[in-house]
Amino acid sequence: MSTTPVATSSRLNHVRYEIRGSLAHRALELEAEGRSIYKLNIGNPGLFGFRVPQHLRDAVAANLDRSEAYCHQQGLSHAREIIAAQQRSRGVTDSSVERIFIGNGVSELIDISLRALLNPGDEVLLPSPDYPLWSAATLLNGGTPVYYSCSAENAHFPDPEEIEKLITPRTRALVVINPNNPTGAVYSRELLSQLVRIAERHRLVLLADEIYDTITYDDAEFVPLAPLAGAVPCLSFSGLSKLHRACGYRIGWLSLSGARARTGDLHHALDLLAALRLCANVAGQWAIEPALTGPDTSAALTASGGRLHEARRAVLDSVASSCFLNVVAPQGALYAFPAIDRALLPGFDDEQFALQLLEQESVLIVPGSSFNLGTRQHFRITLLPQPAELRDVFSRIERQLARGAEPARHVA
Repeated sequence: MSTTPVATSSRLNHVRYEIRGSLAHRALELEAEGRSIYKLNIGNPGLFGFRVPQHLRDAVAANLDRSEAYCHQQGLSHAREIIAAQQRSRGVTDSSVERIFIGNGVSELIDISLRALLNPGDEVLLPSPDYPLWSAATLLNGGTPVYYSCSAENAHFPDPEEIEKLITPRTRALVVINPNNPTGAVYSRELLSQLVRIAERHRLVLLADEIYDTITYDDAEFVPLAPLAGAVPCLSFSGLSKLHRACGYRIGWLSLSGARARTGDLHHALDLLAALRLCANVAGQWAIEPALTGPDTSAALTASGGRLHEARRAVLDSVASSCFLNVVAPQGALYAFPAIDRALLPGFDDEQFALQLLEQESVLIVPGSSFNLGTRQHFRITLLPQPAELRDVFSRIERQLARGAEPARHVA
């Protein structure tokens, strides 16, 4: 009998997803040995005591007997009408039921969208750092990621001039993640308008990852991209996972907007791919109407004194008192993206640090380079733990950084 390993797709060679990668596997091994681990690697509200709002749960429970058959490949008609109505209220005047697609989370819809768009070698403009699913889905669908910088030196905002210089005849799409994961940046109306003008000049499709929607802090304002895009083809992605803390429901949606003469073939491709996977989870779709028309359950969490706002404050206070860290204050989403002062730790390596922090201080973070960032001094943590837990986490991070600084002090 042959012992030759089964060959796998070469398209996986450059695909990374360290958020659930080797460090997360090592954390599970340590837990099996009896260790208690602070897991700050995933923005999963249900694991930190957040609950799906009761009116969403009631809607799902009340409609279980209507959820046992496949639905239309684009989703339940009434749920799509609610999403289209939200889009129209935001200024997408031509939004309609047939231009809404409901999927098993935004992740599935990102993959379907890139599959509909890309031919081998086509280029997609992605932010660096990015949410790594975007890079992975681009590669797995035969495309080539091309990264535009969103550095801490520029408050994690992109530079429109740099983006335009990266465009080639193979560029098909521009991805905008706002509010941003992993940095927490929230883009201004003027910046978004500049990106729209670039897409218009170069006939690009805009892909707007807006899963963190209105999760913003202090005076930051979420501005949806599609109303600014107007006739420019735009796919806007959102869902129940973050704003409504319903990750396990696996319900996301995309809204197709832009001139119908330009988006007809894309609509047909999306419909075909949606049909091939039959439909999204039907039971969870009943939560869409109460989520979008019911009471706002997130504003109190992000307002001053709310749990997420105070968690953010705990992170900012901890970084301010650190000897080694700095951070651009996140204005939205559920994460912070601190950086190490390389003058104090010149040999710092984010992956090595993350492993040492896990082994010695029982804290699981994600190295910044996992987000397709060329430098190695950042790490991402989620703001979902209680504020007191985050203060404890940062005291552990400080201890670990101090251990790393000792050899440098001796050399000096």
